[in-house]
Amino acid sequence: MNQVNEPTSAHDEPQVVTPLIRVDSKQLFDGQRELIIQHLGEEYRLRITRHDKLILTK
Repeated sequence: MNQVNEPTSAHDEPQVVTPLIRVDSKQLFDGQRELIIQHLGEEYRLRITRHDKLILTK
């Protein structure tokens, strides 16, 4: 369900707040420990560390 934030002044318009997309890392990595994300022509590497933390590098 979307929420509407009320304007804070007479010149502001209400903004619709949509929920963020939630992706499970198991689905994202599909059994791998590393993947490449392409964004605006650049490649970023997302990997799972030995301690199961995520690191994003360019």
